[in-house]
Amino acid sequence: MIRRIELGLVLIALAAAGRAETAAERGKRVVHDALQALGGDAFLKMEDRVESGRAYSFYREELSGLSVARIYTRYITPAPGQIAVRERQSFGKDEYTSVLFNESGGWELTFRGARPVSDQRYEAYKDSTLRNIFYILRQRLNEPGLTFYSQGADISQNMPVEVVEIADADNRSVRVYFAQSTKLPLRQVFRRRNTEVGGWDEEVTMFSKYRDVAGMKWPFEMRRDRNGEKTYEIFSESVEINKNLKDNLFTLPASLKLLPKAK
Repeated sequence: MIRRIELGLVLIALAAAGRAETAAERGKRVVHDALQALGGDAFLKMEDRVESGRAYSFYREELSGLSVARIYTRYITPAPGQIAVRERQSFGKDEYTSVLFNESGGWELTFRGARPVSDQRYEAYKDSTLRNIFYILRQRLNEPGLTFYSQGADISQNMPVEVVEIADADNRSVRVYFAQSTKLPLRQVFRRRNTEVGGWDEEVTMFSKYRDVAGMKWPFEMRRDRNGEKTYEIFSESVEINKNLKDNLFTLPASLKLLPKAK
């Protein structure tokens, strides 16, 4: 009787071991593990964020601009057809110039006034936001039609990773590389059609130097490449969350002159 019980337990264990995860199950597990590694509830309760540091822009691999930068971000309640985040990118020690994005549009702010960004630039910002892995984890995780499909294990940046393709109901997708050791996102890749010259652009963002911030983890270094060329890099010196950022940071002052839209 004891041998039969032991044999039964062995067969059950073998059957369980033999049942491999489906690609969808594995993808969902990897993404859930990443959320927990980032802080779980602490990450989901992040209402706003302030990142301060140095930002560099590049053109054809050559440095084209550098500045002290402060990026203010606040998450809002999702609404159909709109992004659920507001962001202000301010530059210079006195923050004398800024770029503001919210659910209504985007503007460049200077002492001359507020100039609406071109429709193409705003649409690119929205598209990049919707495919950003941190935005997906914070705002889109329970969205109907969002799917997670494992591409298996690989090596990226000399590290073992799990690769997951994330797609939404509008066929917008992003491929994300998660470190096997830490479960944290290391890299994301997506392709976007270039409406000016035709063809496709490959947009790559890399995340590194994760540090503890108020019970969660956040990357203090981020780099963006387009078609294999570096376009942007930021090195944060400090990151603060839940600072109770006010509306005036993310809306246009009534007294500010509105300039013609950028072309």
